[in-house]
Amino acid sequence: MMQVDFHKESQLDLCMAGGDYETMMNTQVPPGKAGRQAQLPGAGGQAGQAPRGRENQKQRTRMAIVDATRRLARTGIEISMPAVAREALVSEATAYRYFPDLASLLREADEGGWPAPAEALAPVADSTDPVERVAYAAEFLLRGVLSYQGAVRAMISASITKPPAAASRPGHRFGLIDYALTPVASTLARTNPEALAQLRRDLAVVMGAEALFTLMDLCGLEPEAAITSGVATARKITQASLRDLPAG
Repeated sequence: MMQVDFHKESQLDLCMAGGDYETMMNTQVPPGKAGRQAQLPGAGGQAGQAPRGRENQKQRTRMAIVDATRRLARTGIEISMPAVAREALVSEATAYRYFPDLASLLREADEGGWPAPAEALAPVADSTDPVERVAYAAEFLLRGVLSYQGAVRAMISASITKPPAAASRPGHRFGLIDYALTPVASTLARTNPEALAQLRRDLAVVMGAEALFTLMDLCGLEPEAAITSGVATARKITQASLRDLPAG
């Protein structure tokens, strides 16, 4: 789902004390050697290029860390900062210099990884049945969560321990819910906006990672059975909500 070219550090970088380029760049050169180096022919012309070279290398290192996170996320395994650092061939200290915590790294790795709601629901784009559209959206979302469950679980864990960080979670479900309800949204927004808001909230509860993991971890369902149950619940909620609304 996320495709970014991966940059690997050179073998020289791996031999440094910190195991990565950043450690090498931060290593101080002895004054005597620095003085002799400054006297080499052409050294003045290269000096102006050094800052740009370091900035380019920093960008490559940052992208290497992000891409390593994306590769690990595709495996569905548990993700940690040490695991990301090993995959990116940098030290853990370097990973933390670029990202203060795992949650911020996961957020950046997630950017652009999921298709837009219109693209995700393209197979039901011609349907005017909100129940069918919601069911498809629910299955799409839950299968995506299952595929990336290591990264999703890590993100949930980070937001639980730091509640203010919860607001920065991706929230892919909301775009899918809104797009799925397009056939009835304009009418409900005009005739019964509170009913529309409540339906969105109800679907947000069942169309999400928390619901899927509850079905798998606490209810003991196999992944496929958990997805089927979640989709069925989303379908029933939509049917019941729209059936109970007055005509008009």
